[in-house]
Amino acid sequence: MQFGIFSVGDITTDPTTGRTPTEHERIKATVAIAKKAEEVGLDVVAVGQHHNPPFVASSPTTTLAYIGAQTERIILSTATTLITTTDPVRIAEDYATLQHLVDGRMDLTMGRGNTGPVYPWFGKDIRDGIALAVENYALLHELWHSEVVNWEGKHRTPLHGFTATPRPLDGVAPFVWHGSIRSPEIAEQAAYYGDGFFHNNIFWPPSHTRRMVDLYRRRFEHYGHGSADQAIVGLGGQVFMRKNSQDAVREFRPYFDHAPVYGGGPTLEEFAKETPLTVGSPEQVVERVLGFRDYAGDYQRQLFLMDHAGLPLKTVLEQLDLLGEEVVPVLRREFDALRPAHVPDGPTHAARVAAAGGPKAAGEQVEPSVDKWTGTRAEDTNRL
Repeated sequence: MQFGIFSVGDITTDPTTGRTPTEHERIKATVAIAKKAEEVGLDVVAVGQHHNPPFVASSPTTTLAYIGAQTERIILSTATTLITTTDPVRIAEDYATLQHLVDGRMDLTMGRGNTGPVYPWFGKDIRDGIALAVENYALLHELWHSEVVNWEGKHRTPLHGFTATPRPLDGVAPFVWHGSIRSPEIAEQAAYYGDGFFHNNIFWPPSHTRRMVDLYRRRFEHYGHGSADQAIVGLGGQVFMRKNSQDAVREFRPYFDHAPVYGGGPTLEEFAKETPLTVGSPEQVVERVLGFRDYAGDYQRQLFLMDHAGLPLKTVLEQLDLLGEEVVPVLRREFDALRPAHVPDGPTHAARVAAAGGPKAAGEQVEPSVDKWTGTRAEDTNRL
């Protein structure tokens, strides 16, 4: 199982000091946090994509390439790649380039984001959000799996005889997670392609997460990609730890109360009761996360939000020490012992290349998969 961290890149005033980091400080802190994550033995670091204040995560490929040049092992991913408002051609070429630069140790999570104004900024209509996610990913999938693309849709100009360059490393496209908190259409999309489904359950109770994950698993099996328990699932959540749970609650409370995504709503205690947010000792975090398996089944990736709400860099690095030294080793051991042999581990480029029969020769065609139930390709069903 893979464990890691994700960041949304928010610039938030520290409520305990009144200090707001600069954009420069926040961007450099993201790199320092990623390097620390590798140092303490985590498997994945993911950064978001936002195009509005208070976020600075507007260029994830640039950030991940810079991190990749300073790390050796950790998988580089996105917490969100805005499939709705980013041109699929740019996604295909930018992330294939990143794939080559970091020797395959990357993947990405498609999402619609949570900021309404971003749509008109990029010439789109928020009312087309789901349709954009479906059509744009159909095109992206074809760009990565077909060397020459002829394509026409509703939301983008046609392509005629187009080849996205560079081609995916070893003839194997980057692994894709489809991220959604609330949209069953996205769970269906992930299942159709046999891709991963990432449910960032930082706001929702277990009952909601169970429904979304169960839908994806059932449809994954329906489309013939494997049994339901072999579907590739990722979960997100936030934790804050100190050796003593009372110290953790006392220290984190002002950050929770003033956080852009938490403040002004339920109390810390109410929120922690109803969602996966865990504030306490490392032992409490271990117990809580092991419980996710009760409603999500055996899953492949667990990411934690560690740097949100104005927490200073020093505190975040301390949190990573606790996560790497006292939490993840226990979780890794326990989850691996519980996972049946037929349930896959988290996806890696090397494993996917081996499953595909080894690296493809340069220029060799990689055909899109055909749905055994309908006899069609997903790209064909989404053309208008």
